[in-house]
Amino acid sequence: MPTFDLYAMEPEEPLRQVPASGAARFTWEYDDGRDRLLALYQKGKDKQWDDRKRIDWELEVDPYDPLGTPDEAMSLYGTRHWAKLTEKDKGELRKHYASWQFSQFLHGEQGAMICAARIVESVPDLDAKFYSATQTMDEARHAEIYGRFLHEKIGMLYPINDNLQSLLDDTLRDPRWDMPYLGMQVLIEGLALAAFGMIRDTTDKPLPKQILAYVMQDEARHVAFGRMALRDYYKQLSDAELREREEFVIEGCYLMRDRLRGVEVLENFGIPKAEAEAYSEQSEFLTLFRKLLFSRIVPCVKDIGLWGKRLQQAYVDMGVLEMGDASLDLLMSEDEEIAEKLDAERFAAEEKARVAEVAGAIDAGRAAD
Repeated sequence: MPTFDLYAMEPEEPLRQVPASGAARFTWEYDDGRDRLLALYQKGKDKQWDDRKRIDWELEVDPYDPLGTPDEAMSLYGTRHWAKLTEKDKGELRKHYASWQFSQFLHGEQGAMICAARIVESVPDLDAKFYSATQTMDEARHAEIYGRFLHEKIGMLYPINDNLQSLLDDTLRDPRWDMPYLGMQVLIEGLALAAFGMIRDTTDKPLPKQILAYVMQDEARHVAFGRMALRDYYKQLSDAELREREEFVIEGCYLMRDRLRGVEVLENFGIPKAEAEAYSEQSEFLTLFRKLLFSRIVPCVKDIGLWGKRLQQAYVDMGVLEMGDASLDLLMSEDEEIAEKLDAERFAAEEKARVAEVAGAIDAGRAAD
């Protein structure tokens, strides 16, 4: 079924065009790369995978509870509207929330694919071009996976959120070659990793857990790439240039924080926008969720050298400054381990099934004799 037939709300435009500026850069040095970045490029090549083989798409998903979302996680919970909802209504609400979340993941992955391609085009160093080429393939795979999950398992999509679209537009319009790194690798990818991780670690549904774990294994490399490239480059910038990047981060963080409301879902259920926004702000669960979403961004921003007073004050206002001391390397290694553990468990289950099948065939042969 065509995607446009599945949208819960009509997208504003069928094809969005964002005028891009900036130079395409060629380099004629082919044998002078940074060892760390070339090692990450090798890892990117080694870790390519096919979702049709690695993910068990035969797993059933209840579209009215695709993630096992608790009542408390929905912003209508405890409001005057909640008591009026039937169990069927609550199932429909869960479906819409999951569709909205995974639709933003899908649109963000398409944006990441475009940004990674821009990095290939504009970054001056060949080692970075090599790695971002592997990332472009990763992001294409992620968009394919989220699109398939929404089409086949939920049967509903939502248009891109205005604030996510705004941040993507700003990232792509900026002519400076480092801005796709900063906007995508640090802000959007960092927030996505935190969102993926919270769902991965709380859902009891095997298919979305597989999808998120395997996507996060790729995304951990992407954030590492952005950290390496920007940390090296930002050491060379003046204070004024660093402050410009910090202003971009501040604006982007506020956009991302305000994006995560799901107001569009409540509007689809007939609740006025202002009232829907108030419910989102008052929800204890969503307040905690929004705060935790910065667990990957804040330490990354600090690590690459953007840590001026104005930026720190913005993080104080958001209540996330203390996250700057978190260990990104530890978080990334955990992402790798979780994906590898899922692989091991699946391979063990498949091996057990094969052994049982062979034993059954042997027993059947003996009985026939």
